[in-house]
Amino acid sequence: MLNTNIDAELLAFNKLFTIRYVINTCIITHQVKNLKQKNMKANITLLIFSLLLVNLKIVAQPSNDNGSMAMSAPSDGNQKATCVLSPTKGNNVSGTITFTKVKEGIKVVADVEGLTKGKHGFHIHDKGDCSAPDGSSAGGHFNPEGMAHNGPPDMERHAGDLGNLEANAAGKAHYEYVDNMISFEGANSIIGKSVIVHEKADDFVTQPTGNSGGRQACGVIDISK
Repeated sequence: MLNTNIDAELLAFNKLFTIRYVINTCIITHQVKNLKQKNMKANITLLIFSLLLVNLKIVAQPSNDNGSMAMSAPSDGNQKATCVLSPTKGNNVSGTITFTKVKEGIKVVADVEGLTKGKHGFHIHDKGDCSAPDGSSAGGHFNPEGMAHNGPPDMERHAGDLGNLEANAAGKAHYEYVDNMISFEGANSIIGKSVIVHEKADDFVTQPTGNSGGRQACGVIDISK
């Protein structure tokens, strides 16, 4: 679907370029004929140069974030992704997670509810698939570099190791952390991956999951519109 959209936009862009080129060429040609009659060679050169700049300006238009041609100025460069958590079968855990690109890395902010009081393992998983009733379709932890399981501050860890959420007596948890391992592009891109909230605390020792128990909620990470 993405390739089809890009092809359609490129076709439209080529048509626009052709039309603009023909119109500008006709205008300049007419002006050049008038100037030739007055023997104004310097101005003829200037007009031809202007024609080149006008037509090249179309080619210089930037691309938008899905790779297609954009016909306006680029955005301010901020990048953000969102994950909406839905409960797995037999659970009531739900919430929203945002991933925002900042200078130090990716800032992760989570607000989750429906939890039992205490700590709950919180990880990015390899597959963006929450279709299984128990969340098993999300696969294992996101681990593109083949590291051992650890906590967020450790240098050697799964890219998806985000540690624990800690819920209060009302079953709500708020989490903020800036991670410099995950990204929005390249091998460590989290786009299209999933987030799992677990039944128990991650002990940061047991391999490969931290012994954090069942999967209570699952959501897929998508670029924010």
